[in-house]
Amino acid sequence: MSGNPALDLVGTVGSRRDKPVDLLADPADLEQWVLECDELPDQVTADVATFTSALQLREAIYQLALDRMRDRRFAPTSLDIVNDAAAGPVPTVELSDTGLHLSGDLRSALAHVARSGIALLADRHACLKECGRPGCTRLYLDRSRGARRTWCGMESCGNRVKAAAYRARRQAAEQGREPSTATRTRT
Repeated sequence: MSGNPALDLVGTVGSRRDKPVDLLADPADLEQWVLECDELPDQVTADVATFTSALQLREAIYQLALDRMRDRRFAPTSLDIVNDAAAGPVPTVELSDTGLHLSGDLRSALAHVARSGIALLADRHACLKECGRPGCTRLYLDRSRGARRTWCGMESCGNRVKAAAYRARRQAAEQGREPSTATRTRT
């Protein structure tokens, strides 16, 4: 996904933030999202109040990440929300033959997300980016060599951009605007 649980939470808003498609429409969606995240407890129950807190945390992390990427001072209200969430209970961590297992309630899961966000935002060497595909606002941690990654993911956005570029080149070649490209394609 995005490379960090906090950025994964931010990514639950699809499309542009000015015309959002919210993947967390109700508490059950939040429960399912937590279940699907590797770094979070696997069984939580969301009530309306904790669900609302999760949405506030999501938007606060998004705002702080934008502030960081644009080299601005952090928004004080967003800092308060993230710091308050991080002060919550800690999930229980257990090691087994199958790997790491976290358990706890939703508050502890959100505290873990907030702490992950704090660690990421405090790391000046972390390369945070916004997806380069028009229409996608997903933020991600670029760990690629030379920090050259352009899209949040190849499956979701990279393939779309590459397919659109291919269609545009092919259409231009068919209309005779780029004969050199058409010639290279035929040989």
